[in-house]
Amino acid sequence: MDVFKLLDEMEEILESSSSIPFAGKTLVDKYELLEIVGEIRSKLPDEIKQAEWIKEERQRILAEAQSDADTMVKEIQLHIEEMVDQDEIVRQAHERAEEIIEKAQSNAKEIRIGSMEYADQLLKEVENRLMSLGNNIKDIVEVVEANRNELKGDK
Repeated sequence: MDVFKLLDEMEEILESSSSIPFAGKTLVDKYELLEIVGEIRSKLPDEIKQAEWIKEERQRILAEAQSDADTMVKEIQLHIEEMVDQDEIVRQAHERAEEIIEKAQSNAKEIRIGSMEYADQLLKEVENRLMSLGNNIKDIVEVVEANRNELKGDK
């Protein structure tokens, strides 16, 4: 492959270049090496370029998927919180309904007891009046009998 030849050429340039004593550095022709690097890039197979594009695309897709997943998780959390809030509202409504029913039953019981006491009181008043009326009738009957007996005795 031509790429390997170009890499060999770069290596040969580096090995044959002048070195700077005690610095561990080498003087090279920058433009000559850049030209070789450019040729290497142009000779790289399209598959390598595609692989790089695929790698970048993969990263973009993963980032997008992560973003979508984060959004979905937030939406689900909000939905769950709403459901919990609604459940709490329903629970409170049930408690309030039970309180209202309990109070209504208690009021109904008090009203029944009150109406029974009132009916008992009215019946006692009626009984007392009837007894009084009965006593009055008895007195009247006695007076009528006494008058009748008196009239019979006059004859």
